[in-house]
Amino acid sequence: MKERFEMTCFIDAVENAKIAVYKGAGHCVGHAKTAKMLKYILETHKIVNEEFYYGSTMDFADEVGFAHYDDAKKIVDECFEMIRCERVAEELI
Repeated sequence: MKERFEMTCFIDAVENAKIAVYKGAGHCVGHAKTAKMLKYILETHKIVNEEFYYGSTMDFADEVGFAHYDDAKKIVDECFEMIRCERVAEELI
């Protein structure tokens, strides 16, 4: 059976080398420059176990200030890895 998600969330690279998080279409809840800040935004807004979609700028992050076209995805991947590691640690306790 397919997992049911509460909402659709979007992540996109935006000006000044930031990553924007949207709850639903067009409702921005925060901007992050680091994986740690992105994790904080997701936790603060209780965005967990949601289906995420990348905006098209994630493929061209260098056009909005990132050093490399793939750098925004690397930050998001690092954030999700931090969350996964935290969950595993909690299960071990």
